[in-house]
Amino acid sequence: MATLIGNPLIKALIILFLVSAATATGDAPFIVAHKKASLTRLKSGAERVSVSIDIYNQGFSTAYDVSLIDDSWPQNSFDIISGNTSQSWERLDAGGLLSHSFELEAKRQGMFYGAPAVITFRIPTKAALQEAYSTPILPLDVLAERPPEKKFEWVKVAG
Repeated sequence: MATLIGNPLIKALIILFLVSAATATGDAPFIVAHKKASLTRLKSGAERVSVSIDIYNQGFSTAYDVSLIDDSWPQNSFDIISGNTSQSWERLDAGGLLSHSFELEAKRQGMFYGAPAVITFRIPTKAALQEAYSTPILPLDVLAERPPEKKFEWVKVAG
């Protein structure tokens, strides 16, 4: 047993474990954000993009002055229909959840690759503003040519 603990590799692993355990249980917010987008084709032929972002505080203390900015939607490709691409909240308590959503209308056809949203927040023990990123969205095939659905044929086949 003495030779195992005397091994430099084992010592390094033990130190790494202790440091990571201390960091994980530190008294700080830990922000996790999930961004989702879905397409809806309207009868007029237009296409709407519904975006929702959920922000979770998985840490052990409150995050203050929480701001969300999602500026990955170019104005020459999308119009804002409802909501805003940015939002601010006073605080996000430990274990809490904030949700934000907005709707866009696509102007141009093509594949769209959206970047993660940026979340900034303040920790009382640090002067610098902290930053976190949401998950990116899957590529969206905006205004793609899709064959019309034949719902009546589904009924005939099922019946």
